[in-house]
Amino acid sequence: MGLLGGELAFAHALTAQERESVMALGSRKNYPADAHLLTEGDRSSHVLIIDRGWVTVSVSTDRGAPGLILGLRGPGELLGEMAALDPHPRSATVRALGPVEAQVISGDAFRRFLALHPRVSGLVIRQLTFRLRSADQERSALASLTVLQRLASRLTELSEASASAGPYAPSRASPTAGPRPAGPVVRLAQDELAATVGATREAVAKALRLLRTQNIVRTGNRMVEVLDPGLLALLADGHQE
Repeated sequence: MGLLGGELAFAHALTAQERESVMALGSRKNYPADAHLLTEGDRSSHVLIIDRGWVTVSVSTDRGAPGLILGLRGPGELLGEMAALDPHPRSATVRALGPVEAQVISGDAFRRFLALHPRVSGLVIRQLTFRLRSADQERSALASLTVLQRLASRLTELSEASASAGPYAPSRASPTAGPRPAGPVVRLAQDELAATVGATREAVAKALRLLRTQNIVRTGNRMVEVLDPGLLALLADGHQE
């Protein structure tokens, strides 16, 4: 399972000249926390390049809101490229986890730029391919793994990202007093975690209780601290306590 982009973010893979040229195609826009940057089913065709902040990418499900979260995207990531390249409605909703700054580029301008810059076009194709493979893996995990396995896998992925690159999704709440976390921290609420693993909030709460009783994690307000990464990884692989 993979929620974060596994390759270098689009803007970071560009040369300095390419990046300057593509950014010049659009304009900067600020979004508040919880704002929809893109909406599933919408007919718009512009693309976004995230400059600051983090967003969720989600699709609706039969169970309704908040749907299934397919990805977390941060600085340098390109979003909305599918709607710019074909005439179909947008396939997902992009929501700001906190304040976000992004460059907004019209679909027409973006397509013209790709036609003149084959290397950049190749980067977009590689990104689309990677995300398609990731979506296939997510569907396989939903069909074959338990909620506990999916949650353990997700917490392992996000805690490793948090430990190596700082918080990927800063909490919208102000820091509270208390001891400094000893382990890596995943800063998502339980309903958001549930949406990342395709489970109900109740099922995720039950799995978290089990992980807490085994001293594998500690939970708080919009926070899961990983205390035993090794055991969590074993659970993700299917080893039971």
